[in-house]
Amino acid sequence: MAMSLAILVSVGTAVLSADETPQKVNRPNAEQIRFFEKTIRPLLAKYCYECHGADVQESELRLDTLAGILTGGNAGASINPGKPKQSLLITAIGYRDNELQMPPDEKLSDRQIADLTRWVEMGAPHPDSGTVKVASRATLDIAKGRTHWAFQTPSKPNVPRGGPAESIENPIDAFVSEALAKKGLKPLGPADKRTLIRRATFDLIGLPPTPAEIDAFLADESDEAFRRVVDRLLDSPHYGERWGRHWLDIARYADSNGLDENVAHGNAWRYRDYVVQSLNNDKPYDEFVVEQLAGDQLDSGSDVSRRNDRLIATGFLALGPKVLAEVDESKMEMDIVDEQIDTIGRSLMGLTLGCARCHDHKFDPIGQDDYYGLAGIFKSTRTMESFKKVAKWQENLIALPEELARKEKHEQRISEKKSQIEDRIAKAKDKLAPPTGETVPQDLEKRFPQETQDELKKLRDDLKSLEKSVPVLPTAMGVVDGDIADAAVHLRGSHLTLGDVVPRHFPRVLCSDTPPSLPSNSSGRLEYAHWLTTPDHPLTARVMVNRIWRWHFGKGLVSTVDNFGLQGQPPTHPKLLDWLAVRFVEEDWSIKAMHRLIMLSAAYQRSSGFDSHRAAVDPDNLLYWRFDVRRLEAETIRDALLATSGTLDRTLGGNLLAVKNRDYLFDHTSQDKSNYDIRRRSIYVPVIRNHLYDVFQLFDYTDASVLNGNRNTSTIAPQALFLMNSQLAIDLTTAMADRLLDADGTRKERVTQLFLEAYGRPPTEDELTRADLFLTQFMELTAQEKSSQDNVGGTQQAWQALCQSVISSSEFIYVR
Repeated sequence: MAMSLAILVSVGTAVLSADETPQKVNRPNAEQIRFFEKTIRPLLAKYCYECHGADVQESELRLDTLAGILTGGNAGASINPGKPKQSLLITAIGYRDNELQMPPDEKLSDRQIADLTRWVEMGAPHPDSGTVKVASRATLDIAKGRTHWAFQTPSKPNVPRGGPAESIENPIDAFVSEALAKKGLKPLGPADKRTLIRRATFDLIGLPPTPAEIDAFLADESDEAFRRVVDRLLDSPHYGERWGRHWLDIARYADSNGLDENVAHGNAWRYRDYVVQSLNNDKPYDEFVVEQLAGDQLDSGSDVSRRNDRLIATGFLALGPKVLAEVDESKMEMDIVDEQIDTIGRSLMGLTLGCARCHDHKFDPIGQDDYYGLAGIFKSTRTMESFKKVAKWQENLIALPEELARKEKHEQRISEKKSQIEDRIAKAKDKLAPPTGETVPQDLEKRFPQETQDELKKLRDDLKSLEKSVPVLPTAMGVVDGDIADAAVHLRGSHLTLGDVVPRHFPRVLCSDTPPSLPSNSSGRLEYAHWLTTPDHPLTARVMVNRIWRWHFGKGLVSTVDNFGLQGQPPTHPKLLDWLAVRFVEEDWSIKAMHRLIMLSAAYQRSSGFDSHRAAVDPDNLLYWRFDVRRLEAETIRDALLATSGTLDRTLGGNLLAVKNRDYLFDHTSQDKSNYDIRRRSIYVPVIRNHLYDVFQLFDYTDASVLNGNRNTSTIAPQALFLMNSQLAIDLTTAMADRLLDADGTRKERVTQLFLEAYGRPPTEDELTRADLFLTQFMELTAQEKSSQDNVGGTQQAWQALCQSVISSSEFIYVR
């Protein structure tokens, strides 16, 4: 790379090895030295030495010696002799980069800039040329990097055997038990059946179990009872909604662009529905990944629906926020590429690849050349339809044959109508043709007979109606291949200072010594996707099974779920992680099979009780001696409220945005076209960047601008205040009260029904007594305040208050 001086540095016409004493050959001539001494050194002394001289070296850059100039500072070498366009010093003095402008107070004159540029073009002649030894910069040790546990292909370890009296059926429990035994711990026993079905139901479909579902599970005393519950939930269409939401966190899904131009992603919902349906169908994860990275390049044959689904899948690459009004189009393009690389790196590989945009990765063995090897792949991908302000993202046509035929027929009708008008005018003109040599008057049509004018008006009105009603063919956010080209290294990450062009390739640390070759006539996305999903890839399966584990247990076997690099946390159970990763691939990358395996383990079905001795040995429960109590996520809290109130609309899929694609949606000042007053599942609530639904924000919703595979869980006063005071909570608990009052039964039966729906269990005798006393006293106080003969309103208010107190408790928003 042009910016790296680790291997060799060119000074004048001498090539200096970073580890060798330079040869004193081909020194600059006297005229060149004179130019430096009379023009360049005084210029550097006047404007640069104060901050980059012998006494002070800001950013570790020194410009009063040739060694300092060539070695550079934190941003790399300040010049590339003979190549001013690849020299950071020239970029800085030219003020071409808004973030790198030197001197900072005032730009040099055009003459001074030209002199410095000429000096670099000459090879940076200096009295020390050919004699200095440039300090060596650290180079990436790929061989050493490959020794990191996450960069080695997982192998399937032997399942540990339990003791003579221990019968362990699930391999997961064998690994967990082995780790517990090393600490002298035994796990807690299993959770009771009511707790277990509530845990599993929220886990797989994000809704509370119904009383009927609970009763059926309690009545099933067979050994297969819980397996049947898991299978039923996995077969539910609501499974895809729940687990699709997890994936949308990874895909940084949003229904608006955010940033400068917060316009509507009017077709993003198609990608969301693709994700939900893919998970419901248990699409193999490798296929799921390939479609999202390169669905446009897969051969779908004559299956138009499949082709369209794959085009929709590439929305994964297009969903990121973009500065659509960026003046510098090249910068916009590379910022989009950077966002895609960062997203793919952390979501699929568990690596912070984006850190290598400006320099070699500080921690992981990912070079800047590796970054630009990937950048070439995505720069060769067309994400934007136009960079003209306001820029437009690419939309792929996903019309069915009948839709195309319908539009073609409609356009044919328009063409026929135009021909009718032209023919009618021509015939009328023939009758009013002026004598030879005379000009046709401009208002000729006004001289047509009234009947003809009326006929033309009707024809034109019909044409106008046809043109207004042209069928709009469906499109979806997505990508296709663009102009195929390798990318040049961007010195300091800036597109204004380009280094050497890097052939497209995958990160070297994850490849063999003979990496895959990429075609010259396509971007390489398909090859990249297939490489990621090879069975022996070190990261892809590991990262995904760790995500599945995290979403079931609240923490991953690798706690840093988005970072498996050297700065990430090591796995608490490395053998278990590898065993799961290999098993995942062996079972055709089936996510549902992984659910079954995990949920049928004793580790998952364990009680969430507390034990002081075990907690003293393992306070963070890293060994899984208990099941961690977890708060529901923002969407699940809202969905549970809707379900318990009986107002949840369970319709699947579709678009709830009230604006057209690319229309302005929200701008912080005068415009707000968002609408959250809906009763659909939370996954369908529009995600407006810069204007997220306040209920979601309150309960730690993800930042939709960046991926997040590990949501935080906070406990703050406004959360309790929301449940006690918000209009949504009041409306939904009023609906709960109305449902209970409309149902036949005694007060005791109604209170029991409320507890069953809210907590999945009947009330205790003490809770029944307290609820009865609360209702009685509330209605008495209401009657006194209103002095009313009819206390129907007071009855509803009392039950609404009781319902609100029930849903405001920790038991409602936590699973154990």
